[in-house]
Amino acid sequence: MAKYFMHDYPDGPFRFFSTSHLTALLIIIAINIILVLMMKRFGTRSREKIIGYILASILILQELSLNIWRLYTGHWAMGTSLPLHLCGAAVVLSAIMLVTKSYQLYEIVYFWGLGGAIQALLTPDIGPYAFPHYRFFHFFVSHGSIVTASIFATFIYGFRPQSRSIRKVFLITNIYMVFIAGFNYLFDGNYLFICRKPDTASLLDFMGPWPWYIISLEIVGLISFYVYYSPFCIKDYFKRRVSAVEMSD
Repeated sequence: MAKYFMHDYPDGPFRFFSTSHLTALLIIIAINIILVLMMKRFGTRSREKIIGYILASILILQELSLNIWRLYTGHWAMGTSLPLHLCGAAVVLSAIMLVTKSYQLYEIVYFWGLGGAIQALLTPDIGPYAFPHYRFFHFFVSHGSIVTASIFATFIYGFRPQSRSIRKVFLITNIYMVFIAGFNYLFDGNYLFICRKPDTASLLDFMGPWPWYIISLEIVGLISFYVYYSPFCIKDYFKRRVSAVEMSD
């Protein structure tokens, strides 16, 4: 059992789209579908609040467990262990959003969470930590919970992004990146991967060398914002068409 918490795990590496990877993705998809359907069918205000608090607790507890594991293995450091990547920040913001029902936080969590967590789930940066190591479970619980928080707030709280949300969150993201650049310089970190690419394969491998891939990443990020907004844009379009037809009748 102890080897499943080792820092130098001997049974890796993690392999993209292996049976364990695909199984984890299918479980996350199933949980989100079942949760939304159950809440739509049997949800009440009190149950909605309880589920929100449970999801928030899972998000915070898994982040605490990661820091405990890093302390236990002697690999905790300011430059690598704080929740300052977009997904790490989304963990904290998602938990607060679920408890407070803050729409302002939802706007950030929706784009950071879905954009960052989905990409991370498809191309996990967990190196040697294959199933059933602790880090394997932590990674998928963490990123899966970020996605679930956004979906829960969208379908159960009734939140949705607006077109202005894209501009707002893109500006916030760039301000945040400037702050993180200074933090990386002070603590020899690589949060947001703006100092170098991750050690494992990722989309950044196709975006050119440093620092040009940062510009490519900005463009891809902005495009992803529009992609995740597109279902609402399409819905609004057809709603306007229906309204126009009804008015003409």
